[in-house]
Amino acid sequence: MKKQFKIMVMFLSFVLLLAACGKSNDMSSNSSKNDKVLKMATSADFKPFESRDKEGNIVGFDIDLANLIADELGYKLEIQDMNFDGLIGALQSKRVDMVMAGMSTTEKRKKNVDFSKEYHRSGEMFLSLPDKKIESLESLEGKTVGVQLGTIQEEGANELSKKYGFTVKPVDNAGVLIQELLSNRVDAVYMDSVVAVGYRDEQGLFGFDDPTTSSPGMAIAFPKGSDLVDDVNKALDKLEKEGKIKELKEKWKLDQVAIE
Repeated sequence: MKKQFKIMVMFLSFVLLLAACGKSNDMSSNSSKNDKVLKMATSADFKPFESRDKEGNIVGFDIDLANLIADELGYKLEIQDMNFDGLIGALQSKRVDMVMAGMSTTEKRKKNVDFSKEYHRSGEMFLSLPDKKIESLESLEGKTVGVQLGTIQEEGANELSKKYGFTVKPVDNAGVLIQELLSNRVDAVYMDSVVAVGYRDEQGLFGFDDPTTSSPGMAIAFPKGSDLVDDVNKALDKLEKEGKIKELKEKWKLDQVAIE
């Protein structure tokens, strides 16, 4: 009897052990799935593409689109905020998997990173205080124009300054750029049109479009040779076909000044 009891105890222990192992494996599997993280860097000073709300959360068109892409690919999105001029370096050192920051697909950048298909295109605008009467490129002669460091607007302003005789002043952050303008430390700023319109309306500024340049479109940037590019492009195609990208553009009012 005792022998049968011992056998039964051993059998039950074995069953419980198997159940525990199965549960452990299930937990490990779920944990692995939940730990599938997509690390994205941005520069949250580029409203409406990315900025911080009153609670400090990073929000914007790029953020909404990145979340849709992560959902399509089965990832949990993890966002890191940094200065725009440090984004390419973060990709090159593979500290992040991708960058969404209203980044344009310039030939110079293509030498250092890979890009997805373009998801948006807009032009450039000069902003100034209403009483400055800066209404054309010619009226910028002898003035100081602020730009955000590392952007295509910095490159474009440097080229335009050779012809129109103004000084270029780069700063780290688009918000600081506007403060430079409001404090009369620069005479004008040169920005992406969508971003500029937001500041123009909020601050009562004057703006005119740059008629001379045609910017490349915005896209998602990846480290060279990243396996994510094809998958992200497929996700973008799907989201575009379903009309979800259009919905986001309407939500964030991107198409009001977009060049399509």
